[in-house]
Amino acid sequence: QVQLAESGGGLVQAGGSLRLSCAASGSIFRVNRMGWYRQAPGKQRELVAIIFSSGSTTYADSVKGRFTISRDSAKNTVYLQMNSLNPEDTAVYYCNGVFGTFSRDYWGQGTQVTVSS
Repeated sequence: QVQLAESGGGLVQAGGSLRLSCAASGSIFRVNRMGWYRQAPGKQRELVAIIFSSGSTTYADSVKGRFTISRDSAKNTVYLQMNSLNPEDTAVYYCNGVFGTFSRDYWGQGTQVTVSS
């Protein structure tokens, strides 16, 4: 089993920044990828950013140039630096990780990000 613990959400004004963290713990033998998704009220959960075991990254078009995903492999922790936030970024942000030979999928409980105009 793997547990994902998110932190760093909160309330910020438009144009501001936040940094989310997600620490993975438990039976981790291989990290295939980790990333962030978000779900706004009344909308489906959507991809924000992923970082693969190779170090390559993928971003949603809506956050390119504003958000940066990074990791500390020694700590099994992934970060999401969010700059130039706007009210459309308001959502619950979920950490996701895929681990091990069988690519098991895990989710964190989510952290609220609210951007005021």
